[in-house]
Amino acid sequence: MKILITGNMGYIGLVVVKRLRQSYPDATLAGLDIGFFAHCLTQPEVLPETMLDIQYFQDVRTLTADLLKGADAIVHLAAISNDPMGNQYEAVTEEINYRASVRLAKLAKEAGVSRFVFASSCSVYGFADDEARTEQSALNPLTAYARSKLATEQEVKELASPDFVVTCLRFATACGASDRLRLDLVLNDFVAGAVAEKKITVMSDGTPWRPLIAVPDMAKAMDWAISRTSDNGGAYLAVNAGSNNWNYQVRDLANAVAQIIPGTEVFINENAPPDKRSYRVNFDLFNSLVAAEYQPECALASVIGQLKEKLDSMNFDDIHFRTSSLMRLNVLTHLKKAGLLTDTLEWSGNCFK
Repeated sequence: MKILITGNMGYIGLVVVKRLRQSYPDATLAGLDIGFFAHCLTQPEVLPETMLDIQYFQDVRTLTADLLKGADAIVHLAAISNDPMGNQYEAVTEEINYRASVRLAKLAKEAGVSRFVFASSCSVYGFADDEARTEQSALNPLTAYARSKLATEQEVKELASPDFVVTCLRFATACGASDRLRLDLVLNDFVAGAVAEKKITVMSDGTPWRPLIAVPDMAKAMDWAISRTSDNGGAYLAVNAGSNNWNYQVRDLANAVAQIIPGTEVFINENAPPDKRSYRVNFDLFNSLVAAEYQPECALASVIGQLKEKLDSMNFDDIHFRTSSLMRLNVLTHLKKAGLLTDTLEWSGNCFK
C-alpha cells in the first residue's frame, strides 16, 4: 500500500504521518510539501519526516502525475490554512486551496488512486449561533479560506465513484500539541498566554461558540477515511468530523485553561462587537459511521496539559508570541520580506543564492 500525504510538514501533517505509520507499518508513506514551515520545529525528539519513506519538496500547484504513480490513497492537507492568511492572500488561497486541490483529485483519479481524503472545514457553515449545524444545513462561508474549502468539496464530488471514494472531512477548529506547534488557534493561544504571563485575553465578549478537535483525533479521522468504502457513506461523503462534546463557548475555554494553569487571570472584552465566527456543529453522522477505534477520545483537560508540557519544554515565556514565528502568517511575512517568497507564495530565485 502507498499513501501520499500532502502538507505533511505542517502542524497537523506530522501527527497524521505518525498515526499512519502506526496503522500501516508496512506501507510506503510519501510526503509532499512546499516547505514553508519545515523549519518551524518545536523540539521534536526526532525529525518527523524520518517516519516517511519518501519526501517530495513540491508546490501542490505544480505537482506532476508521476508523483501519484502507484498510490492507493491521498490525504490532502496542503493549504493556506487559516483566515488571517486567507485574507492576506485571497487569490493565492483560491489557487492553492481550491484549484490545485481539484487538479490533484483529477490527476489522482486518472492515476488509479482509490481513496481521496480532503481536509475541509466546519467554517463552510459561516455564522451559526442558533443551533448546531448538520451536513444538511445551509452553507454560508464567510472567508476566503472557507469559500475555498466549499468550492473544492463541490467539484471533487463530481469525480467520486465506487473506484474513487472521496471523503471530505469538515473538521472543527484544530488544537493541541505538535512538533510544529501553531499558536494562531484559539485554545493554543489561550494556553500560550497562560504559560507566558499567567493571563488570557479574550478579544471577543466570550460568548461565541467554537467546535474544537484535537490533532490526534483529526489523524484518526483521516486514518478511517483511507479505509472507508462506498457502502459506508457513499462514494462521496462530506461529513462533520469531531465530537458533540467539543462545542465550547470561548469564555469556557479560557476558564478551563485557567483552572488547569493556576494563577491565570482571564480578561474578557465585554464591549467587543459581535463575532460572526460563532457556530456550533452536530457530529452525529460522523459518530454513526466511524467504528469505535476511530472515535474522538481526547479530553480537553489532557489537551491543555499536553500543550502546557510542550511549551514548558521549550522554556516558553514570550508574552509577544502573537508576533512570533509560532503564528503562521508571520512566517510567510518574514519569508517575503527576506525575498525568499514571491507575492504568489512561490519560492524565489533568492533561495538558491
